[in-house]
Amino acid sequence: MWAVLVFLAVIVALVVFGISAYNGLVRLRRETENAFSQIDVQLKRRYDVIPNLVETVKGYMKHEQDTLERVISARNRALGANSVGEKAAAEGQVASALTGLFALSEAYPELRSNENMLSLQEELKSTENKISFARQYYNNTVTSYNTKIETFPSNIIANSSGFKPKDLFEIEDPIERQNVKVSF
Repeated sequence: MWAVLVFLAVIVALVVFGISAYNGLVRLRRETENAFSQIDVQLKRRYDVIPNLVETVKGYMKHEQDTLERVISARNRALGANSVGEKAAAEGQVASALTGLFALSEAYPELRSNENMLSLQEELKSTENKISFARQYYNNTVTSYNTKIETFPSNIIANSSGFKPKDLFEIEDPIERQNVKVSF
């Protein structure tokens, strides 16, 4: 009789553990998806600032059409990126294009003092900070999720339930890792 009760208690404990582990994995997977969505929200905010920025500098930088087209082209490619890897690569291109734009704008004193440009610069700076925070939050969440699906005993539930590791938001090119310089 005691053996049957002990056996049933062990079975119940294993079922409770399995349910708890599965629910924990689902929660972490949803958190990673939410964190990635937060990056998307901030990137969209950045993408919305870029056309205004280009319009502001267009009148001053008539001879710099290539740079302006590079910024818009990078923005459009970034808007079409879907996966974490695609977004990271596209973001590197956007950052590089913006860095080039701001470097060229240094040669235009009237542009550096333009009120609209200063406002856009501040908005972009604020957005860059929010993007950085969102990336950090996403990577922390993904690291927790990936650790959970790889560690024993939750890896048993993860493997049997189809939980797959998620990619970190990383920028591969060292040049693209540099911050966008938005000072005037």
